[in-house]
Amino acid sequence: MIEGEKRIKLEVLFEDNHLIAINKHCGDIVQGDKTGDSTIGDEVKIYLKERYHKPGNVFLGVTHRLDRPTSGVLLFARTSKSLARMNERFRDDGEIKKTYWAVVDNKPEFPSATLEHWLVRNEKQNKSFAYLKEQKEAKRASLTYHYIASSDRFHLLEIELHTGRHHQIRAQLAAIGIHIKGDLKYGFPRSNKDGGIHLHARTINFIHPVTLEQVSIKASVPNDPVWQYFEKLPNQR
Repeated sequence: MIEGEKRIKLEVLFEDNHLIAINKHCGDIVQGDKTGDSTIGDEVKIYLKERYHKPGNVFLGVTHRLDRPTSGVLLFARTSKSLARMNERFRDDGEIKKTYWAVVDNKPEFPSATLEHWLVRNEKQNKSFAYLKEQKEAKRASLTYHYIASSDRFHLLEIELHTGRHHQIRAQLAAIGIHIKGDLKYGFPRSNKDGGIHLHARTINFIHPVTLEQVSIKASVPNDPVWQYFEKLPNQR
């Protein structure tokens, strides 16, 4: 971390000797990029070093990623054994269940549906494009969405990922004419003030790589009027 740089405030959701999960804020980056900004991983290492008075370097493995403008549950491994086992589970579709909340502009035609697309990633644009038929160098993408509620202007969807692809939720929803609030890259007309988008990794459920117990982690939504409206509705998950 650069001296004098503002530190990221951590919200720890789960922690043991093998794993640690935090609630990522919009704008935090998971791994270093061309901006040179400090990463959430750097901050977690500092937290672990200070909390446990660890000398030398602290091991921290990235098990999965969230886009910079996305918030929610982010899971790290604290040992190489846990990292290897979690990476294997993330590669196997269905081993780890992740749900997201998305605030969108258009109510879907059906209250629940599974979307199947072929995604092609454009590296220069840092954007993925969804097609109904297989394309060259495309990867299959699958998700199921459920309509939850509406406000006067927006709609809340809960999304379960069946595959983990670059910008998958953003690209697949855009392909059916649904745009996430604040997501200029995928068709929403206006940005959010904080530069983030209303896509939130709500829960993650998995079998612990060492104890073999079921782990369920949920992240509260950002402190934002639209998010707070939906989270406070009765019978929310």
